[in-house]
Amino acid sequence: QLRQLFGSAMPAFPPKFYLAMTKSMADERRSQLEQYLQNVTLDSNITNSDVFIGFFRKLQQDTFNIQTQKAFLDVYLADGSNIRLDIQTSDTAERILEVTSCKMGLSRELIKYFSLFFFQDHDDGALSVVKKVADFELPYVSLQSMKELHCKLGIRKWYMDPSLDTLLMDCRASLNLLYMQAIQEVKRNWIKPTEGQMQELKFLQKNENKAKFLELIREMQFYGYIRLDPCICDYPEEGCSADIYVGNNEINCCIKLPTNQTKEVSFKINRLRSWQVTFLGATKDGEEDTLELRFEYNDSGTWQWIILYTKQAFLLSSCLKKIISEQMMKAAKEGQEMEIKMPESMKNSKKSSIQQKQVIHSGFISRKRFLVRPNEDNCVFEKIKEEDL
Repeated sequence: QLRQLFGSAMPAFPPKFYLAMTKSMADERRSQLEQYLQNVTLDSNITNSDVFIGFFRKLQQDTFNIQTQKAFLDVYLADGSNIRLDIQTSDTAERILEVTSCKMGLSRELIKYFSLFFFQDHDDGALSVVKKVADFELPYVSLQSMKELHCKLGIRKWYMDPSLDTLLMDCRASLNLLYMQAIQEVKRNWIKPTEGQMQELKFLQKNENKAKFLELIREMQFYGYIRLDPCICDYPEEGCSADIYVGNNEINCCIKLPTNQTKEVSFKINRLRSWQVTFLGATKDGEEDTLELRFEYNDSGTWQWIILYTKQAFLLSSCLKKIISEQMMKAAKEGQEMEIKMPESMKNSKKSSIQQKQVIHSGFISRKRFLVRPNEDNCVFEKIKEEDL
C-alpha cells in the first residue's frame, strides 16, 4: 500500500525466504525487517500518511493486547501539575499533543515547537527524560508497556536552538511552558548560573517577570540543552563515566577519568559524520536493557568511533537529528536571504557558488545511513515466529 502511494520513495522491501530458515537466516531476516521499518520512518511524508499510522496503530495495540476504548490520560507540565484528557486508547501522540495544546490555549502554529516525552522523577530529585514520543506512537499503550519504569507523559519544548524562544514570547501559553521548564531545569541543576545570575533569576521569579527571566537565562551555560543520566563512555579510554549535555550544536561531556580527574570535552556536531544506536541485550544481572550510541567523529583530521553506553541512546539520537535539521533550515534561510540581496545580474553566475556556501555553512559532511536497533519492548519482530518472517 505504501509503495502504491509513494512509489520509488519507498525503500526496497527485503526479499522473503520461501524455504525453511536456519536460526541465522531468521535472525538476518528479522534484522532486515527492522532496518526496513527504520528506513521508512526517516521520511515524514510516509510516517504522516493514514496507511502508515493505521498499520502502526494496529501493530502497537496487537503487540500489547490493548483494545480501542475510552480512557483517561494525564499529561504533566514542568511545574508538576497535570492536564487530564479524555482519550481513546488508540489516539496517537500527535492527536494527544493537539488536544493538550488546545486545553492550554497554545496557538496552533506554535504546536510544532513542542512535543511529548516520557520522563521519570527520581526519589533523589533527579529528572530523567527517557525518550521523545514519536508522532505515530500511542502514548497510552506505551505507558502500559512501561509500567515497571513508573514513567509519566509530559510536554516540553522541542527545539535545540535557544534563539527560537523569541518566536514563542507573544503567546501566553507558550511563554508559560518555557518559563516552567526553565525553572524546573534550574532546580534540577541542568543549567549552571553563576551566583550573581542566580540572585537575578530569583528576583525576576519573585516578581513573576517571565519574559525577562527567559531573556536572562538564555545567556547561561547549558540553557536549551537536554541532560542525560550519567553513563559510561570509551573516550578517552574504556570505562570512563560521563555527564552528558546535548545542545548548542555540541555533545558536551564531563568525563571522570580512572585517575579520578575530570575532563570536559565538547564534540561539535559539524565534525560528526554518522552515528548508530545498537541494542546490546540485558545486563549481566538481567535487570536492565543496554543500549549504546556510537558516533563517527573527526578529531584533528582523524575519524574515530566514540561509544556512549546509555539507556537514553534513542533520545540522544533524536536530539542529534533535531540539531542537524535546525542547522540545515538556518543555512537554507540564510542562502535565500543572500540570493534576495544579490543584484539580478549576478544571481545566475553566482548560483552554484551560493549553493556551495550553504553546504559549507551548514558544516555537514555527506552523511551515512545510520542504524537504529530498537529495544525488545519496541521490537515486534522478536515476537514473530520464523514461519511468519
